[in-house]
Amino acid sequence: MPTAGQGNHHDCRRAVRNDIVNRETQVLKTDAVTVEAEAAEAPPQPQRQLLALTGNEAVAEAIRQIDPHVCAAYPITPTTQIMQEVAQFIADGRMRAELVPCESEHSAMSACVGAGAAGARVMTATSANGLALMWEVLYIASGMRLPIVMAVGNRALSGPLNIHCDHSDSMGARDSGWIQFYAESVQEAYDNILQAVRIGEHPDVLLPVMCCMDGFLTTHTSENAEILDDAEVRDFLGKYRARYSLLDVDNPVTFGATDLPNAYTEHKYQQVEAMKKADAVIRAVCVEFGAKFGREHGMLEAYCMEDADTAIVVLSSTAGSVADMVDTLRAEGRKVGLLRPRVFRPFPAADVRAALQDLTAVTVLDRSHSFGADGGPLFTEVRAALFDAPHRPRVLGRVYGLGGRAITGGEIRALYDEIETDTAPTFRFVGVRE
Repeated sequence: MPTAGQGNHHDCRRAVRNDIVNRETQVLKTDAVTVEAEAAEAPPQPQRQLLALTGNEAVAEAIRQIDPHVCAAYPITPTTQIMQEVAQFIADGRMRAELVPCESEHSAMSACVGAGAAGARVMTATSANGLALMWEVLYIASGMRLPIVMAVGNRALSGPLNIHCDHSDSMGARDSGWIQFYAESVQEAYDNILQAVRIGEHPDVLLPVMCCMDGFLTTHTSENAEILDDAEVRDFLGKYRARYSLLDVDNPVTFGATDLPNAYTEHKYQQVEAMKKADAVIRAVCVEFGAKFGREHGMLEAYCMEDADTAIVVLSSTAGSVADMVDTLRAEGRKVGLLRPRVFRPFPAADVRAALQDLTAVTVLDRSHSFGADGGPLFTEVRAALFDAPHRPRVLGRVYGLGGRAITGGEIRALYDEIETDTAPTFRFVGVRE
């Protein structure tokens, strides 16, 4: 039993405790209101993520964020995983896109053309013989001025059958009227897809875009990549409103009409002009992307070119190996450099000429060959770009890495060594067993 006065003492303590709790609750409520008000006033911070992703996974993530109206595809190594991931995103409710599984790559590109003509934002992915099977429809897509975006995992063309990396597939399509990007890394593969949408859809361009990355070497290799916030991507891309649409019954248009000799040349000329205008649009989008997200890729990458006497020109992932050798040779006191075009169509001839014209000699590495020509596609473009230069360095062409054959550090060093000689042949294969 409590003693006299003890109950009053407990009541007093209980009252004080209740008063403290009430005051603390009121403070917490006030703080919560303040935090909510500040949160309402402050813009939400972008939630970017640094993830270890393969090239395929990064491209699929970019497609998820873009969330196009239609994706049409047929599986082929090494890009099957891209649309497999997209299908999973759609099944999980993370995308609203309509996925069209087709019976062939020819049908996949045909579905893309149909959807694009209807006014949809459209994306797909393919490789090698899949791209070859699309050949007929590639020209239709560009001729109809449809800004389809296609990821290409570069792979050797059959035959003989080979599933490994070279650039025979996309280089074979270099004159099909598509803009072409070649990524060195997983990060660049991701960024290229995002930029391709803006570039292709620009009213001065309206051309389809191929975003190429090396099969297996990039498609299946994990690297760190910064993935942007979904809201950032949506804001950067904006909503797509097709300039012409088959579904716009108030403004009827014709797609795929027969073009007779009195009009065909003019339509091809319009494509030529659009490709020329794409150069300026690509540069502008690169600058905007760099300003917003801190990564400005540009038309090409020049590495240690400021005082170089000789240089290697190469596309895609091999540039990383060449850059390592540049560092090694620079440490030995040799003035060597690297030039990596990121954009092949439209070819940045003026930039290439400015970067190379003061050098003594240049070696161009091609991962494909033009049969019957004096070198590969990149070699012929670089040589042509330098033709009008006030000083023309000697240009050597080398074909390497066909069917996925690796090029070694020793072979890259030997390429730099032979640039400095006067006896090296203008053209040869690297590492071929004769």
